[in-house]
Amino acid sequence: MLHRWDVTTAEARDIQNRLAPLVVKEGAPHDVRFVAAADISVRRDEPLARGAVVVLSYPEMEVIEQSVIEAEPRFPYVPGLLSFREAPILLRAFEQLRRRPDLLLVDGQGYAHPRRFGIACHLGLLLDLPAVGCAKSRLCGQHVHPGEAAGSRAPLLDGDEVIGSVLRTRDGTAPVYVSVGHRVGLEEAVEWVLRCCRGHRLPEPSRAAHMAAGGRRQ
Repeated sequence: MLHRWDVTTAEARDIQNRLAPLVVKEGAPHDVRFVAAADISVRRDEPLARGAVVVLSYPEMEVIEQSVIEAEPRFPYVPGLLSFREAPILLRAFEQLRRRPDLLLVDGQGYAHPRRFGIACHLGLLLDLPAVGCAKSRLCGQHVHPGEAAGSRAPLLDGDEVIGSVLRTRDGTAPVYVSVGHRVGLEEAVEWVLRCCRGHRLPEPSRAAHMAAGGRRQ
């Protein structure tokens, strides 16, 4: 582990600033056979969060295994510090996997983060896995709207810096926000999200993890 988890919000931001330079922002995963996705569900009326990691075969996109952990989050909900609330639970789910995935898709930001260290970067670095952030909403940056056809994209910009890609994965649906997590370049991250899509807005691993976190078994 690169740091402890029982920290204040100020300490959490310092950790992000310290670890962000360690993120490898390039790479192209090879010989990918297993793609994992991680997601977490927190219900306002319940103290426990449900974290799920699901592993799918590639290119078949068939569920191979899943790991689900229910635990109480120990860190408050603070925008930009999501990983300190969710990652400890998801890491416990990863520990139960029998197979080590070749690629990880995370429902959250990676490099497209105010301190360039979202949860996809955090998990990718801690697990030493190629990781991609594929978020349903934007945390920071500006963009024009991509075209309406699947595969259309537009750069997500913070000033003059490209921090991610706004990607249309299905004709006419809302785009997703793709960014580098760790050991994957941005273009490669976009291509892998598209390769894992099967006619839905979210790639199949992300859909499977979302369902598992919501209590639906595969």
